[in-house]
Amino acid sequence: QVQLVESGGALVQAGGSLRLSCAVSRSIFSFNAMGWSRQAPGKQRELIATITTGASAGGSTDYSNFVKGRFTISRDNAENTVYLQMNSLKPEDTAKYYCYARVRQETYWGQGTPVTVSS
Repeated sequence: QVQLVESGGALVQAGGSLRLSCAVSRSIFSFNAMGWSRQAPGKQRELIATITTGASAGGSTDYSNFVKGRFTISRDNAENTVYLQMNSLKPEDTAKYYCYARVRQETYWGQGTPVTVSS
């Protein structure tokens, strides 16, 4: 059973920063990729950042246009953790943020961590 545990969500003022963490219960090398998605109230979940995590992967990243230039995804292989550094936060970034891990046809999700950005 794969478990992903997110942390770091909080209430922050617009323009501020937060760092989210996602700890996974087994080596991140066992997955092809990990990433973050978010879901705002009344909206569909959207994928915002991805990083390759296979043992031979170079850690390439990809971002949605909504967060490119403001958010950075990174990984700590030794800690089996993926991070999302969020800068220049906007009220429209308010959402529940979910971590995921993907290997072949399987995708595993965490329970999410809430982020609220006040104006």
